[in-house]
Amino acid sequence: PQRTPPRERFEGGEHLFDLAVESRRLRDEQGEARDGHRQITLFRGGGVSIVLFHFEAGGQLKDHAADGYVTVLVFSGGIRMETGEGSHRMSSGSLLVLRPGAMHDVVAETASSVLLTVRLDPSKDDRP
Repeated sequence: PQRTPPRERFEGGEHLFDLAVESRRLRDEQGEARDGHRQITLFRGGGVSIVLFHFEAGGQLKDHAADGYVTVLVFSGGIRMETGEGSHRMSSGSLLVLRPGAMHDVVAETASSVLLTVRLDPSKDDRP
C-alpha cells in the first residue's frame, strides 16, 4: 500500500503510534532500501520532526548533521554512531542526544529500528 501523504499524516491535534507496527510496515515496504535503510517522517510540526528508521544489517547513513537538537533512540537491534566525540555502540533502549550541528555517522550492526527526533528553532522551520 502507498504511504499516506505527509500533509494528511501530520493533520490533527493528536498522533498515537505503535512503533512496533510502524517499524514492521516500514521494513516490509516494497522496493529497494536506500543505503540499507528506509525512513518515514511520522510527524513534523512546530520545529519538531520525528523520523522512524529501519536499518538492514550493514545499512548506514554517512556523515551528516542537523540544525537542531537530535535524539536517537534504538528500540530494536544495534547500531554504531560515530560522532566528533567518539564511537557509541547502541543497543535496544539506548538514547543519544546530540547538540545542533554535531556531525554523526550511523552503521547498523544488526537489523535495527531507530526513532530520531530533531528539534529545530521553530522560527527557522519553514518546511511544509
